Amino acid sequence: MAPKKHKRKVALAYSGGLDTSVIVKWLQENLNADVVAVCVNVGQSEDLRAHAVRAREMGAEVHVIDAVHEFATDYIMPALRANLLYGGSYPAGTALARHLICEKVVQVAKMTGASALAHGCTAKGNDQVRFEASFAVLAPELEVIAPIRIWAPSREEEMEYAASHGIRIPFAMSDPPYSIDENLWGRSIEGGNLEDPLVEPPEDVFLWTSGPDEMPNEPSIVTVDFEHGTPVSVDGRQMRPVELVYYLNTLAGRHGIGRIDHIEDRVIGIKAREVYEYPAAVALLAAHKALEKLTLSKDVLDFKLHAEQTYAQLVYGGKWFTTLRKGIQTLVDELQQPVTGDVKMKLYKGNCTVIGLSSPNSLYDSGLATFGTEDAFDHAAADGFLKLYTLPLKACAKAGAVKADEYIHPRPHAKAKSAGD
Repeated sequence: MAPKKHKRKVALAYSGGLDTSVIVKWLQENLNADVVAVCVNVGQSEDLRAHAVRAREMGAEVHVIDAVHEFATDYIMPALRANLLYGGSYPAGTALARHLICEKVVQVAKMTGASALAHGCTAKGNDQVRFEASFAVLAPELEVIAPIRIWAPSREEEMEYAASHGIRIPFAMSDPPYSIDENLWGRSIEGGNLEDPLVEPPEDVFLWTSGPDEMPNEPSIVTVDFEHGTPVSVDGRQMRPVELVYYLNTLAGRHGIGRIDHIEDRVIGIKAREVYEYPAAVALLAAHKALEKLTLSKDVLDFKLHAEQTYAQLVYGGKWFTTLRKGIQTLVDELQQPVTGDVKMKLYKGNCTVIGLSSPNSLYDSGLATFGTEDAFDHAAADGFLKLYTLPLKACAKAGAVKADEYIHPRPHAKAKSAGD
C-alpha cells in the first residue's frame, strides 16, 4: 500500500465569492491541502458569517478578521493625506484594501503554521500583482499558489464545478454579469456590457450614489474639520475615521457625488474600462486639496504633486510595503502639519463645491491680495522684480536663441488701410 501523500496547509485569502469558494475544494482535491480560509472585513456589506459557514462546510479552517477600523485609520487616512488618485481619477480603494488583506492572511498563515499562501486572482487583473508583491515582502519564505491562473476556468465551468461538488454559491448564472468589489472607501463595478466604452453605465450598477432623478432639489452644506491633514469632525461633531467615512458616503452619495467612469491602465499593461462609486473620497479629497492650497507654500504644493503621482503608482501597483512608499508617506505627513482648519462644501446635483475655508495657518493675506483701498502691496517693488525676472529672456532673445519672428505672424487676411480710410 502506497504511503499517503503528506498534507500541506495553505492560507487562502477568502472573499466568499465564486472564485475563492471553488478554490477551497480545488486546493483540497488537487494539492491534498488543509485550507485555512482568511476572510477580512474591510467595510464590505456582505455577510461574512455566511461566507465562513460555506467554507467550513467544505472542511476549511476559517478565520474572520474585523479590520475595518484599521483600514480606515492606517490605510485610508494616510492615502487621503497623500491625495491618492491613480490616473488622476481613481482613489484606489481596492488596491489599499488588498494590502491590508494580505497582511492579515500572512499573520494567520504564520499563526497556524501554513506552508503556502493562495489567492483567487485572475491572470489579467491587478490584484494578482498586489497579492504576490505583498506576500513577497511579508512572507518571502512561503510559496504562493494562484489556482485560477493554473486552472483558468470560465465562469460557466466554475459554476458547474461548484454544482458537482455541492458548493453553495450565493448567486445564480442569471445574475448581472458584473464583477463588483466593495469596501469602506469605495465600490468598483466592471465586466458585462461595461467593457464597451460606448455603453453608458446603467443605473442598476450604482448602489451608493443617487441618479439624476433621485438627487435632492436642495443642497447640503457641510463643514469638515481637518487636523494635520486628517478629517476629524463634520459640522462640529467629532468622528472616528470609520464613522466619518460612512457618514459622508451616505450624505455625498445621496447627492450623486462620487461616480467615476474612466479608462484605466492596469499594471500588466492593458487598458480597462472601470466604473466606481467613491462619495466620501471625492468629497474629502476636494476639501483636503483646497485646505492644502490655503496652508502650504507654492514650492511645497509643486513638490508634493510629484510625490503624490509616485505614491499613486506604488499603491496601485501593489507596493504599499516598500521603503519608497513608506518614505513618501513620512514626507507627506511632515508636510501636513500646517494643514489644519475648516472646509465648507456644498453638495448638490453630483457636484461637490468648496465654498469656504478657514485655518489658523492660512498663508492668504487679504491686505496683499486686495485691489481695494486696504492694499498693502508695494507696487513700486514690481519694477525691480520684473527687470530681474525678464533678464534671462532678453539675453536669449539678443543671442538669437529665441527668434521673435517665429512667433509673430501677420494675419493672413489683414489688409493695410490707407490714411484716407
